[in-house]
Amino acid sequence: MIPARVVADIAARAAYEALTRQVGLPPARRGLAAPRSSAVVHDGSARLGLTLDLPYPVDIAGASRQMQRRIAERVAQLTGMRVSEVTLIVQRLVPAESLERGRVA
Repeated sequence: MIPARVVADIAARAAYEALTRQVGLPPARRGLAAPRSSAVVHDGSARLGLTLDLPYPVDIAGASRQMQRRIAERVAQLTGMRVSEVTLIVQRLVPAESLERGRVA
């Protein structure tokens, strides 16, 4: 059996990959904090909890569903476990950098 802490670390990495895919570059370069995670493992299945930042503007509900699906699929792929639940907490919405910032009219 894979320890819960290892599954949580895999889930955090999967969230990082999903965020990178969503924003098109590493999350830290967009000012997003690294995802934090926890896991409960029982009888070959896992329940995951993640806290993360999302870029703004964003469809929070749509982005959350997409993140949950990607994280569950990736964790299942890497661990061979069934992921029964992925709970997301959006800690912050980080505004996209303005292209106008720093320009003089």
